[in-house]
Amino acid sequence: MSVVLVTGGSGTLGRAVVRGLVRAGHQVRLTSRSPRPAETDPGIDWHTVDYATGEGLDAACTGVDSIVHTATAVNRKRDVELTRTVVEAAVRARAPHLVYISIVGVDRIPFPYYRGKLEAETVVRESGLPWTILRTTQFHDLVLQVVSGLAVLPIMPVPSGIRVQPVEVTEVAERLITLATGRPAGNVPDLGGPETHLVADLARLYLRQQGKRRWLVPMRFPGKVFTTYRNGEHLAPEHADGTVTFAEFLAEETGKSQ
Repeated sequence: MSVVLVTGGSGTLGRAVVRGLVRAGHQVRLTSRSPRPAETDPGIDWHTVDYATGEGLDAACTGVDSIVHTATAVNRKRDVELTRTVVEAAVRARAPHLVYISIVGVDRIPFPYYRGKLEAETVVRESGLPWTILRTTQFHDLVLQVVSGLAVLPIMPVPSGIRVQPVEVTEVAERLITLATGRPAGNVPDLGGPETHLVADLARLYLRQQGKRRWLVPMRFPGKVFTTYRNGEHLAPEHADGTVTFAEFLAEETGKSQ
């Protein structure tokens, strides 16, 4: 079995990757900004690191067969530097296979965070490491965070004309595990959710699920970013390979909270 390091292993996607690797019998190591919680599986080798300085990364990278890089930063510049720091540690660790998670549309949508992801992809490609890059559509968790945040208000503004194709994070994790335990593949096909819906329709679905009543107000936001979203540049309809729908995800989340 492989020795796999997951950067950002305490995050939403990182946790799913770690759980999947453990189930498959791989030796798992993770890095996180946070100290190790007491309830962590003792079989997981937890490394608390500083992604800004690289402190702790050399020890974490030593002896691994592959790295699944899920750690990220909201700030564009910091996200690129974070990836560069991980890459440099990987190079010093005799070049394990680096698998990078990115987003569909980073090369087409002029959103600062997306531009950072595109720059980080370039860092990976030019690293000299064996590499694989997977782009996915938005996670169900992110869409839920957006619509639940908007639903705090009695009048719920929703972007008009924008569709999303949310994908289940565990399915993304499964794809990353397959890639990380296989041969470096470069740019691989995108991974999208099984369905594409208007944001307003998913907001209505969420409200029904929660038994809430809100007045939805469609809003057409100006600018190049929203134009590219309305044009569907963040979608991957030809790669609708996910199987879990947003409705199924919501039902499961509701069940967890009851």
